[in-house]
Amino acid sequence: MSNELINAINLLKEKEWIDLTHEFGPDSPHFSAFDPADFKTLFDHNDGFFAQSFTFPGQYGTHLDAPIHFVRDSRYLDELDLKELVLPLVVIDKSKEAAENNDFTLAVDDILQFEEEHGEIEAGTFVALRTDWGKRWPDQKAFDNKDAEGNNHAPGWSVDALKFLFEERKINAVGHETFDTDAAVDFQKNGALLAEYYVLDQDTYQVELLTNLDKVPAKGAVIYNIVPKADKASGFPVRSFAILP
Repeated sequence: MSNELINAINLLKEKEWIDLTHEFGPDSPHFSAFDPADFKTLFDHNDGFFAQSFTFPGQYGTHLDAPIHFVRDSRYLDELDLKELVLPLVVIDKSKEAAENNDFTLAVDDILQFEEEHGEIEAGTFVALRTDWGKRWPDQKAFDNKDAEGNNHAPGWSVDALKFLFEERKINAVGHETFDTDAAVDFQKNGALLAEYYVLDQDTYQVELLTNLDKVPAKGAVIYNIVPKADKASGFPVRSFAILP
């Protein structure tokens, strides 16, 4: 059997595949407003088969946020088109900056600097912000990174950078390694997740708590975001992975 589709699959299988997804469970880092996940055994092999129940918020572990997560009267998870979930991947590496300044916030100048080295970011891409925050998994305390006053410190996107990417570069979606789109200092200053609202208000999705972005090139890879089709869901744990060029 040989046709274009089979040949394409065979070619893809020759490439390196990188898992961008954390394993998660009851002890995994999670957003402070949520309870930990609860995994229970319903039946074991002494009953003839092994089955479990899983209780967790939709926004748990590496997960996909649908527009409805923040924006009223917008699309639910099950309304996302399959072709939206597979996109060319661009990775902006700001791991050094985030290590030196945990409050690092990506600015338009950072994007322009990236483009000077790697070329203009193409329309229709998925842009991921690499901060290496995912290396803190599965340590909740390291992920929260609170100071003596109890304030979190974690990097993120500026609204201006996101506006530039969506409105000037016409990208399709974004992802990052932290709990939130916004840097923690911006959330504390604004009292709201303005960057996260902006992304979801573009009628698109984002993926949070990505990992292994250090194993993916700046350009040339493709990201797959495989997610269950839960009815009227605002988000769900996702299996994100990249196929390298």
